[in-house]
Amino acid sequence: MLVPAETTIEPTVTTATAGNESYQALVWRRFRRSFTGMLGLVLVCALLIMAVFAGFLAPVDPMLSEDSFMPPESISIHDQEGNLVMPRVYPIVDSDKLDPITFQPISGPDYENPRVLGFFVTGFEYKLFGIIPSTIHFFGSTDGKPVHFLGTDKLGRDILSRAIYGSRISLMIALTVVTIVTAIGTTVGMVSGYLGGAFDTWTQRFVELVLAFPQLPLYLALTSLIPVTAPTNVFLGFVIVVMSALGWAQMSREVRGKTLALARIEYVKAAIAIGATDRRIIFQHIFPNVMSHVIVAVTLNIPTIVLLESFLGFLGFAVKPPLISWGLMLQDTANYSVIGSYPWILAPVGFVLVTVFAFNALGDGLRDAIDPY
Repeated sequence: MLVPAETTIEPTVTTATAGNESYQALVWRRFRRSFTGMLGLVLVCALLIMAVFAGFLAPVDPMLSEDSFMPPESISIHDQEGNLVMPRVYPIVDSDKLDPITFQPISGPDYENPRVLGFFVTGFEYKLFGIIPSTIHFFGSTDGKPVHFLGTDKLGRDILSRAIYGSRISLMIALTVVTIVTAIGTTVGMVSGYLGGAFDTWTQRFVELVLAFPQLPLYLALTSLIPVTAPTNVFLGFVIVVMSALGWAQMSREVRGKTLALARIEYVKAAIAIGATDRRIIFQHIFPNVMSHVIVAVTLNIPTIVLLESFLGFLGFAVKPPLISWGLMLQDTANYSVIGSYPWILAPVGFVLVTVFAFNALGDGLRDAIDPY
């Protein structure tokens, strides 16, 4: 009789690799799928780099004055005979010929004195990070002479360099205001929504009072209280305080709504049952869960502040010279005849539009990644 041989069956070991992804990694994986979100992230990083390294990126001293309303100088890779040469700019100069109608000198490129362009060139002196003196610039003319890629304003100052420097003030105001608004609004909203009762009732009545104010007339009225002779840092600080005082209420209302829903969840009730303090419950259990909404709200509030600062600067109620901001630069566009004759002074509008688009795209991408449903 044949006895079948024993067959040993080895169990198949399956290693589970799925399901161990952290929440941050999951959000990042979702966010990477959004083209607009990634584009917004790249643009935001570029704007922050431009603000930090403004002196390195600006090709011309923003305070240097030359001829007013000079047109933008285009980059050329050909000489007068059409031969390929290194990238250069031909300055616009007045010729000896007169226009037969206006009898004004006819302007044209000066082919005899080209300004060769290059990277990491020597220019005006600035302080990197406000500490390290340097004269190296990312791009510009190799001979150190000014090149106006976006033309000059009414005082003959380079528009591109001033726009790059203006990003510092505009973004600094936006980031500072949003930080203050987020801190106050998030704290008040969580405490009010969690405690409830009479405290919540009176807090919300005060929030409604702040929201009921017509913000634009109030901005103009409050900022006009500062005398024109006040130091620029005092005026700038007052503008930040005014924007923050009128902007926290909406954030508080949104966070309160999220807190009211979270306060009824089981883990919060369990924390209350074991005797956890209100402070621990608010900041250890509720705050991490409203953080996703706060991050999205921050990215969507920054372009609002940038637009508001630009509008107030255009009216002359935000930043005073010698500080530079995009809104202050737009004061030159108040005259329609100037816009028609010198349209390049609208260049700061492009920086504002790119900033608004970048933060809105980033906020939309984060919102879809954090809450895809």
